[in-house]
Amino acid sequence: MSTLRSDIWCGVFVRRHNDLGNMCVVSRRGDPIAGQVFIEVDHLDGTVSLYTPAPMVSRTDGSAALVFQQRFHRSSAADVRDRIAREVDFDPDLWVLSLDLRGDDVGIDVVK
Repeated sequence: MSTLRSDIWCGVFVRRHNDLGNMCVVSRRGDPIAGQVFIEVDHLDGTVSLYTPAPMVSRTDGSAALVFQQRFHRSSAADVRDRIAREVDFDPDLWVLSLDLRGDDVGIDVVK
């Protein structure tokens, strides 16, 4: 079981959202092969959500797809930035994707 390279997955995610009319950029590049991916969602109403990789234990279907968990839901931008900064200090290979989205459907698999 192997997962898609991080750089390819991020490129597809960014392109898909830009094609849908949502502004999406890579705000931090990490390791191209196996860097963890964080998705920062600006809801354009003063709130920000953050999605981080879900633990492997929470993946029940046995697939190698990227699965996320929601760490922050419509929180302040400062809280999300602080969390990302702490993670980057711990894991410098981390990717951060920034997405402007009015709704809540990011288009990713999210575990509860």
